[in-house]
Amino acid sequence: MAGDPIETVAIARGPYRAELITLGAALRLLEVPDRQGKPANVVLGFADLEDYRGPPRFYGAVTGRYANRIGRARFTLDGTEHRIAANDGANSLHAGPLGLDQQFWEVAARSEESVRFRHVSPAGHNGFPGTLTVEAHYAIEADGLAICLTAFTDAPTVVNLTHHAYFNLAGEASGTTILDHLLRIPAGRITPTDAGLIPTGALADVAGTPFDFRMPRRIGTEIDADDEQLRHGQGYDHNFVIDAANGELRRVATLFDPGSGRVLDLHSGEPGLQFYSGNHLAGGAPGTSGRGYAARGGLCLEPQKFPDSPNRPDFPSARLDPGKVYRHDIAFRFRTADGVEAAFRI
Repeated sequence: MAGDPIETVAIARGPYRAELITLGAALRLLEVPDRQGKPANVVLGFADLEDYRGPPRFYGAVTGRYANRIGRARFTLDGTEHRIAANDGANSLHAGPLGLDQQFWEVAARSEESVRFRHVSPAGHNGFPGTLTVEAHYAIEADGLAICLTAFTDAPTVVNLTHHAYFNLAGEASGTTILDHLLRIPAGRITPTDAGLIPTGALADVAGTPFDFRMPRRIGTEIDADDEQLRHGQGYDHNFVIDAANGELRRVATLFDPGSGRVLDLHSGEPGLQFYSGNHLAGGAPGTSGRGYAARGGLCLEPQKFPDSPNRPDFPSARLDPGKVYRHDIAFRFRTADGVEAAFRI
């Protein structure tokens, strides 16, 4: 309930330590060693737990029922139109106000190295059909953090769950932006958007554009280029179509901070990856280190179904029927490298 206290859960293994909270099943801290073995928190979050109740920034939260955007805040399923809550102009973002990121989750099980959260979203919440039971399992593994998101429903519905961690591999307390991070995404196409960041339905080739991250690229190199898509997002805020995605867990991005030597290999089986460069981070409440974040002080790499899939039958389906189980495995795997060649060799 809205007035419930926000509880924290700590899990750890070897050099990795995470802190999670019951509001949004959110990841608040994730400590990762640099190339000298010195740990630092690499995800953004609020210093004051009460700030997680405010206007959502989705720091480290599980987002859904439908992560990302649904155009005109409506979709049709089996001939019935469902009008859902709009919270991003005329559109729905991360399932509207009071989505999973603003719900309290029960701690269903925990150990020193893992925790499993559960939440039941009632039929009709924000206009979505079906009672949806959702679980988020976090486990510290030998090379980082694994997340398993599952859901089942009692009526046909649409589901798209992802994790909304904001990363800064230089360290949350570094005071730096992510513009000097290098990123590789195995995606030859994006789903271009209109001015409201709703996909047009086209698939656009990234070759020769600021969106070509098939080879390692410094994020700041063309983030402010004269490009219509970058103007729509005021930077990167786009879905990348992962090459040869087939539902199997595979690497969908590699992120490298040359200063610290930290490397993040992100794994998922989903067909899309939303890359958001933290364009609107400035002006929020103090972060966990006590300092405010600047614009582009962190970035999100959110594996998921494509935005607006319920309105695009040619996009990968987000439908979930009774008797079926939705499952999305995500792995944040870390290592260190002395330079760019070593960071992106594998």
